[in-house]
Amino acid sequence: MKKNSRITIGITMGDPSGIGPEIIIKSFERKSVRNGRIIIIGDFNIMQMAYDLIKPDGFSLKKITDAGQCDFSPSRLNVLDLHLIDRKNFSPGVVNADSGAAAFECVRKATQLAMTGQMDAIVTAPLNKEALHKAGKNFSGHTEILASLTGKKDYAMLLYDRKLSVIHVSTHISLKEAITGLTSDRIEKVIVMADEVMQRLNGSRPGIAVSGINPHAGENGLFGREEIEKIIPAINNMKKRGINVEGPLPPDTVFLQAMKGRYDIVVAMYHDQGHIPMKLLGFNSAVNITVGLPVIRTSVDHGTAFEIAWQGKADESSMVNAIKLAIRMRIPPNPSKGGLIDFC
Repeated sequence: MKKNSRITIGITMGDPSGIGPEIIIKSFERKSVRNGRIIIIGDFNIMQMAYDLIKPDGFSLKKITDAGQCDFSPSRLNVLDLHLIDRKNFSPGVVNADSGAAAFECVRKATQLAMTGQMDAIVTAPLNKEALHKAGKNFSGHTEILASLTGKKDYAMLLYDRKLSVIHVSTHISLKEAITGLTSDRIEKVIVMADEVMQRLNGSRPGIAVSGINPHAGENGLFGREEIEKIIPAINNMKKRGINVEGPLPPDTVFLQAMKGRYDIVVAMYHDQGHIPMKLLGFNSAVNITVGLPVIRTSVDHGTAFEIAWQGKADESSMVNAIKLAIRMRIPPNPSKGGLIDFC
């Protein structure tokens, strides 16, 4: 691929039975997105169906079979056609093994292109875990797929929004496993990742809050000893390294404090502890980032929404923000010129 000063973003189609194809088409209606170097990794026939559904103005789709064939004019949206779906057997709005297999192949191809330097960042449309498993791909989601494809063991899920940002110590495991498997080493690694990525996004060292895992952050051992034995030692070690981190703080108030500006990011101990406030505050705007990979990856912070798929109803805001954030991660901000990205 011909290199220049503008970065190239690869967007995976996601599960074709869900809302991924239509939010991609809607996103490209935005001038801020259309002026970028965008490649859709997916199936041309499916993307053409979504195009015909939305009926956007100002651009057409271009089928390509190699990333070097791209036309990056604002009037063209490049689709790298992987020939994934037979339209005769296509099932919109339902869990389907073929769609799950297609979603996986999109991620695999995008990762290959990013790892070989043909793309600067990956943005993923949503996939469905049940469909993925029906296709024999036994992963919990994008984060685990990308970690496997890139050979990384230390990674984390970060949800980013202008109102609140959260990074997770654990995600797709049971609550029991999240508690029994908690270690100081893992907490330290997540704090370091939070410090590094927020410096990259905002251009300055962040204030990091670490949540407790028990009610009232354990209340000095009255409601559990995980804070005393695992979380506090990790925080103290990170302070010695010069990281601006505080905690453990009560989970029922720490997110409010961060939203009011006291902290730049919260380290949540498990999936729902971090996801519930993020879904409440930024369901249509938050962006999912996989931290710790050798490639930049952002994503929408919602699912395939089969119940509204292929009806033209889906909100593209999170996809637009994911694209903008991928660019920001590739080209870190100048603190003297602002910092935060211009979200929807």
